[in-house]
Amino acid sequence: MSNAVKIYDTTLRDGTQGEGISFSVTDKLLIAQKLDAFGVDYIEGGFPGSNPRDITFFAEAKKLVFKHAKLAAFGSTRRAGITAAEDAQLATLLAADTPVLTLVGKTWTLHVTEILRTTLEENLAMIEDSVRYITSQGREVIYDAEHFFDGYKAEPDYALRTLRAALAGGASNLTLCDTNGGTLVDDFKTIVARVVAEFGPDKVGVHTHNDSGLGVALSLAGVAAGATLVQGTANGYGERTGNANLFTVLPSLFLKMGKTARCAENLAGLRELSLTFDELANLKPDTKSPYVGASAFAHKGGLHANAAQKVKSSYEHIDPALVGNRTRVLVSDMAGRSSIAMKAKELGFELDEKAPEMKALIEQLKELEFRGYEFEAADASLQLLIARTSGRIKTFFEVEGYRVIVERGPEGRLVAEATVKLKINGESRHTVAECSGPVGALDKALRLALEPTFPKLRTMTLRDYKVRILDGRNGTNSRTRVLIESGDGHRVWGTVGVSDNIIDASWGALLDAVNYTIGLV
Repeated sequence: MSNAVKIYDTTLRDGTQGEGISFSVTDKLLIAQKLDAFGVDYIEGGFPGSNPRDITFFAEAKKLVFKHAKLAAFGSTRRAGITAAEDAQLATLLAADTPVLTLVGKTWTLHVTEILRTTLEENLAMIEDSVRYITSQGREVIYDAEHFFDGYKAEPDYALRTLRAALAGGASNLTLCDTNGGTLVDDFKTIVARVVAEFGPDKVGVHTHNDSGLGVALSLAGVAAGATLVQGTANGYGERTGNANLFTVLPSLFLKMGKTARCAENLAGLRELSLTFDELANLKPDTKSPYVGASAFAHKGGLHANAAQKVKSSYEHIDPALVGNRTRVLVSDMAGRSSIAMKAKELGFELDEKAPEMKALIEQLKELEFRGYEFEAADASLQLLIARTSGRIKTFFEVEGYRVIVERGPEGRLVAEATVKLKINGESRHTVAECSGPVGALDKALRLALEPTFPKLRTMTLRDYKVRILDGRNGTNSRTRVLIESGDGHRVWGTVGVSDNIIDASWGALLDAVNYTIGLV
């Protein structure tokens, strides 16, 4: 059996059916080029003629030159009672001028009789006629057998007849679709193996959904059973709970199952590609995503971090660099000297595990986390803490005090006024600023005081602001944690503040952001 598999990406069609997923024409063209550069074999672009966006995409896609991938247009078999040549939808598919057309057809008797409202024999004719007509026009046809596993469980003989009809028409691949996402792994593998035994592995593909949380597992099981084409989407985008996540499927195929494909040589770019898709979809990346997530190779427990430092494979199932990721050490009250030394090294500090400063740092970290601080998303605050504890950062300014007033003025206009008093090189500075919110007013007043002396602050911007109530039992007197994400156009860093007062917690996070920019960026 060959180890080669073909990868079929359906993000631009099936992926966009997911809730909250939408790509512009420009986005879709860029994605197609990214997927081609990565080495994907087939890129499904959408339904030609179904909406203005897809119409424009296929028109513009004709101008693209793909190095490897084949662009596919998606549609269904002809309508009942007419010839394929008379079907307007098939004509629209051909007009998209793509080298590949993917036709979806019914394989479940329930859908044939109750949804299409036609006979079982007419459905077989619809499949064969449509595929033969398209292939006669010089196009490759991939046949998507919709609801194949449900259809096979209900009437296995008829489900297989639909595949024979597609093959008789000239389909290059019979992709078995678990459209409802309800099939379990053992059943899936058994059914795929049955189809492979009859039609040969080079003719069988799989398309799975994640409704039972098994999209990736089913795809891998399908390949293990002999399928040689895998369909999926970037980051698992798709209708309902999503499609099989190609960015989990691919490294599992190549690194765990010994399979090969054109894109295997570009696997080190997988995390970057995943982040690109999330950026274009305007989604926050899933930190828990296997292989490519920020937490995929993160170690928090001291025992784990220590073992990983000695032998990386002891707590990492692959080398993170193979998929473009990296090992991260998370510092918390669970951390020991080894964990903190590793994290400090990651942040640019060489700390002796046995030095007194290490003991002081551990005690301070545990005390801060007990009070509600969390440094997993606040590396800048942690870096400042290490620098201060080890005496490697100077004090740039002293805070003499601050005040914030919020009032609703004429015509209901809400205004926050912040007053900040600092001492810089022995000189007192007293600044006042207004903004719509208290944090913005504090940020402005702080900058007014500091920027004349520290001009690099002009490049720093606040990118994100998160508030977490740590213990709601105290109501409005509850302790609050504030995380602030800042950046300068090149780098992004996080800082944290904790207090019984949300403004004071914000002030602490702002001060760390400013000190980090002045002293460490």
